[in-house]
Amino acid sequence: MEIFNKEEQYIRAQKRVEEIKKFYKHLVVYILINLVFIGRRIYKDIVYRGESIFDAFLDLHNYRFFFWWGVIVFLHGFSVFAKGKLFSKKWEERKIKEYMNE
Repeated sequence: MEIFNKEEQYIRAQKRVEEIKKFYKHLVVYILINLVFIGRRIYKDIVYRGESIFDAFLDLHNYRFFFWWGVIVFLHGFSVFAKGKLFSKKWEERKIKEYMNE
């Protein structure tokens, strides 16, 4: 029984590492793609619209895509890192006992 338990723990740990790896890959892609898009927009504002560097950096329209995708990355990170804390085994056991007592 204990061998099965160790194997089960190993499989769970493997899945957890995969979830964390996927999150970090998502985060890296998010940062790289947004640096390119924001840099391109700022460059266009400076060259084609004649804005100053300061104005181009402060133009909030350059950061729309960055913001909304950031919300998605935040939710992904929350699901990976806070999922176990929000609905942990202790919470689950407490709720089961609560419903059993009713």
